[in-house]
Amino acid sequence: MIFAVEEINRDPVLLPNLTLGFLAADTCLAEGTTLGAALAMVTGQEASVADTECGATPEVPVIIGDARSSASIVVAQTLGPFDLPMVSYFASCACLSDNWRYPSFFRTIPSDAFQARGMVRLLHQLGWEWVGLVSGDDDYGKFGVQMLLQDLHGSGVCVAYAEVIPKVPSQRRMKHIVDTIRGSTARVVVTFAISQDARALMEEVVRQNITDRQWIASEAWVTYSTLSSPKNLPSLAGTIGFALKKAVIPSLGPFLTRLRPDGDYQKSDPFLRELWEEIFGCSLGIDLSMTPSSRRQCTGSEVIGEGDQYADVSQLRASYNVYKAVYAIAHAIQDMVACRPGEGPFNSGQCPDIRKLQPSQIVHYLRGVNFSTPVGDLFHFDMNGDPPASYDIINWHVTPEGKAEFVQVGHFLSSVGVDDQFHINMENVVWGGGSGDEVPVSICSAACPPGTRHAVQKGKPVCCFDCLSCAEGEISNTTGSVECIRCPERFWSNPDRTACVPQLVDFLSYSDTMGVILSIISVFGATLTAGALATFFYHRHTPLVKANNSELSFLLLLSLKLCFLCALVFIGRPKPWTCMLRHTLFGISFVFCISCLLSRTVVVLVAFRATLPGENLMRFFSPTQQRMGISICTLIQVLICVLWLILAPPRPAERGGREGRGPRVVLECEVGSVVGFSLVLGYIGLLASLCLLLAFLARKLPDNFNEAKFITFSMLIFCAVWISFVPAYVSSPGKYTVAVEIFAILASSFGLLFCLFAPKCFIILLRPERNTKKHMMSK
Repeated sequence: MIFAVEEINRDPVLLPNLTLGFLAADTCLAEGTTLGAALAMVTGQEASVADTECGATPEVPVIIGDARSSASIVVAQTLGPFDLPMVSYFASCACLSDNWRYPSFFRTIPSDAFQARGMVRLLHQLGWEWVGLVSGDDDYGKFGVQMLLQDLHGSGVCVAYAEVIPKVPSQRRMKHIVDTIRGSTARVVVTFAISQDARALMEEVVRQNITDRQWIASEAWVTYSTLSSPKNLPSLAGTIGFALKKAVIPSLGPFLTRLRPDGDYQKSDPFLRELWEEIFGCSLGIDLSMTPSSRRQCTGSEVIGEGDQYADVSQLRASYNVYKAVYAIAHAIQDMVACRPGEGPFNSGQCPDIRKLQPSQIVHYLRGVNFSTPVGDLFHFDMNGDPPASYDIINWHVTPEGKAEFVQVGHFLSSVGVDDQFHINMENVVWGGGSGDEVPVSICSAACPPGTRHAVQKGKPVCCFDCLSCAEGEISNTTGSVECIRCPERFWSNPDRTACVPQLVDFLSYSDTMGVILSIISVFGATLTAGALATFFYHRHTPLVKANNSELSFLLLLSLKLCFLCALVFIGRPKPWTCMLRHTLFGISFVFCISCLLSRTVVVLVAFRATLPGENLMRFFSPTQQRMGISICTLIQVLICVLWLILAPPRPAERGGREGRGPRVVLECEVGSVVGFSLVLGYIGLLASLCLLLAFLARKLPDNFNEAKFITFSMLIFCAVWISFVPAYVSSPGKYTVAVEIFAILASSFGLLFCLFAPKCFIILLRPERNTKKHMMSK
């Protein structure tokens, strides 16, 4: 500050006819002392006056300070109602950006809101999803962590623990904090604390020899040389943090070197005299308390710069903020001097009187400063009194001599585009925690592989999860997927759940094993039926064939052949015409078959009763009337099928995927109208039941005359097959519903064929001696 004041006073351009003076007071790191010093300055009660020729202690119109956020809040709240400006060089709490609560507060250090944003970018870019937080028990730590947690929300980074360093640290409390750090699986620790709090924490860290953590430092201690002592480096080497932008002030070094015991300041400036005695541990022989000094006498040959932290100009960061604060005030006064009549800041339009500076006038002109510092940096305040944010990303390296070196490995700027705000040179970073050249891994749960998704563990942050396999029909093709993606229509997930593949089109085809077997059985049944028909036709003049009504036998065998062949229509890719044909052909064929069997049963039953005296029923059951009865029964089914095809015909449809939740799309024929399909089956069932009833009534007729028992047995098989068909058809999945229907058709057809014609063919072919009229009339 003294250097900047002197530099401005020597500048022929900036405030050429004015001389700046200053007061300096020690805050003692206490809010009460800080507020007392500030009030003493602004009220003219401060007795320590330096570099002033005014002759009396003036009221200070502007204050530079304080370094701490908590003290700055107290002073700003007290001086704000009186429009007394203060410019802080190190109070970075985001809460001080509230222009309504702190209207006269300015600062040359960026708000912690920008630092928190940069930390989140750093954590996210390096893949550190599981971190610990340690903060100081003050406004800087509390508001810093609050801003960090707000920015972490939704970023994918979770907090494993949050500990607070007390202002009066106890061994028990510090041990608890460090034990928490040691016991956590989070290898990255973010610290938002002032240098004194950070030192208390690191002393315990070093004592417990914790060397496997990556430390993220805030700007308050990342370049704190006391913490970077060689004894701390085993634990803190590789620390990464955000530091204020460093500047090089060429003339500051010579200014420090000319401060000697015989210089201009040893008698006139108590502050510099105290600094000199602190640096070299000697006494200048002037003791304001009039008590003998226990220190050695300064020799006058001491030289500033021999490894002392007060003389180190290699890390001008906070000091550069003080430098900018002094220049901001100087440029504000310069703008006052440059005011022209009528252009004043207030309603009167009058320019301020430079000899009677009003604090509110300085506040007004501070808001409008926009200048370039002597080192070439542009500077201004925004509407909240904050400067543009500019941070250097610092990494702690260890030199061959075993000392710490603060190396800039990146930067974070708020005054450029979003894409250019954050940059870090990964090749130059030395990682902490003993990771060597590899980036430390700090995660709660390893990323889920493709084919799985995250499932958050109960009661834990979102970063702690289990990996669950994607459900059928869903995939995840990237590592660390939070959710599985549903496959589009006509696609399904592969077995690994990593890709969507086209669904297989499934139907009962002739290439399937089941399709081949059913086709062979169908053709075999049709062949047997054709053989029986040929046998009956060849032996049509024999008594057995005549006794069984050869015409009805031929019609029955023809209908059975159609029943066997209609099963083939059910096999193959469903098409509109095959869907309509398969159900209508099935319904008509079976009605035709059962109508023939019903007519045959009725004729046999009536013929037997016609032999009784006085009975003449056969005139109603001539061959013509039998054919007419069969035709009427069949035409009713034809009419049902026609109406079904007109109103709601069966049609090809796809089933599967979304509904069936499988990798296959099943092509099938929808019945179109459940009512139509039910009428077709119901009509078949009605005729079959009637035929069963009549055959049951004729079961005691002579065996040699008719086959009523065989008809009864064939109808029992027929009804049993189709009664069991209904639940099997409903419960069968996919193409097996078609197979169940074909099986019912073939089973019932074979039942009729074997029960009705196998015994007769056996007699015709193998027992011809029983195929005689005598044998037929024996009973």
